[in-house]
Amino acid sequence: MLHCNMTTSDTNQLALEDLLADLHHARRNQDLGRLALLAYCEVRRWARQAGKGDIADWATRMFTERPCASRDEFLTKIDTLIAALQRHLQPRVAPCTPTDVPPVPPCPQMPR
Repeated sequence: MLHCNMTTSDTNQLALEDLLADLHHARRNQDLGRLALLAYCEVRRWARQAGKGDIADWATRMFTERPCASRDEFLTKIDTLIAALQRHLQPRVAPCTPTDVPPVPPCPQMPR
């Protein structure tokens, strides 16, 4: 039922948040295999669904044109990819409820 009420934009944002969480976790643990899987498969899938062809192409070229020669080079490219994805996160705005709005103070009384 929730998916019926969500817009494509909301779905893409949630998918991006999940993907970034997975990337950060794998990066923190230096799990190179998981990072490669996420970057090559999941980032490209998300980018295509979100209409971000430049990111999908960059993730493809990261592995096909000039593979990394060292672990540090690979991690640097992953860090760049994570930074690029984070720029596509939209800040969430919490819905405003009447209790969230502070009361308007009364007008000061004018001296007579």
